[in-house]
Amino acid sequence: MRVSDVGEIGAHGRIQRALRRDPRELLGYGDDAVAIPLGDWGTLIAHTDVLVGSRDVVEGMAPFDIGWKAAVMNLSDVIAKGAAPLTLLFSWGIPGDYELEALAEIASGMDAAARECETFVTGGDTSEADDLILAGTCLGLAKGGRIIGRRGAKPGDILASTGPFGLTSVAFKIALEGLEAPGRVRDRALQAIRRPIPRFREGMAIAELGSASAGMDCSDGLAKSIHWLSRMSGVGFEISSIPIPGEVLEFAELHGLDPYELALYGGGEEYELLYCIRPGLWEETAEAVEGVGGRLEVLGRATEGGLALRIDGASKPIEDRGWEHFKGWGRGGREQGRRP
Repeated sequence: MRVSDVGEIGAHGRIQRALRRDPRELLGYGDDAVAIPLGDWGTLIAHTDVLVGSRDVVEGMAPFDIGWKAAVMNLSDVIAKGAAPLTLLFSWGIPGDYELEALAEIASGMDAAARECETFVTGGDTSEADDLILAGTCLGLAKGGRIIGRRGAKPGDILASTGPFGLTSVAFKIALEGLEAPGRVRDRALQAIRRPIPRFREGMAIAELGSASAGMDCSDGLAKSIHWLSRMSGVGFEISSIPIPGEVLEFAELHGLDPYELALYGGGEEYELLYCIRPGLWEETAEAVEGVGGRLEVLGRATEGGLALRIDGASKPIEDRGWEHFKGWGRGGREQGRRP
């Protein structure tokens, strides 16, 4: 059996079964980060993510954008856990013919994203490689034991996000399938995958209140993220609203596409934070997020079971599909071609 037969999740599981479990670790397999208690200091949160040039760099992306994206990929999961980032480390795989100035621009992009999250890129390693590889590690500190994992949601919790969905889906339609879009739509969509926004202030505001029962970032795509929370918390979700930008609605109408399909299944790499908020703390949480310049969008509520999208009086199941490394786009999506 090959990795392509089981996909990214199957590969993760096989690797995990070959490793011993650290009894100190708090989150467990499937949470995309590790949490180690440090006594009175709080809890260390660590996450690692890798950017591969031939797989993750969109055509036309500047070196600065590559560095920015590589940093956000690592920062976002630590922030989602309610931890303030402490530092970023990167190991670089660099082709020998890579332009030296481009490396400096990549580093500048990393530094700029780190600055947005009040931290630094402090070290790493370099090696020769056949492709550009940026393997990052982000360390963060969660205080007071307030770790936001993927487990913990309860029926009645309000499911909310820090931003809208669908722009990256439009960008991939443009980049991979060559679909046309008006200049304004094209620019905003491509900006979403070139320069994703790290939701640092929003994440810290929610962590400070301790109002989230569970959460994660949406780099895996909205539908897959909802399924992760459902599996690991043992709840269902009834989704009654999905925030979709006007540019996505315009693109969908232009090409005869379903905007909800674009928002749920076709994107990923949006890095919005998806949280289950305890109902009694909703208003306080929404106000705290607005106080730092953000906004929480209500998607729906956690239920006893089932995953459904209920819009305009119609109901349909939310499928567990989207992008997965080694398999590509899940059924109903783009089966052929790589994601940039």
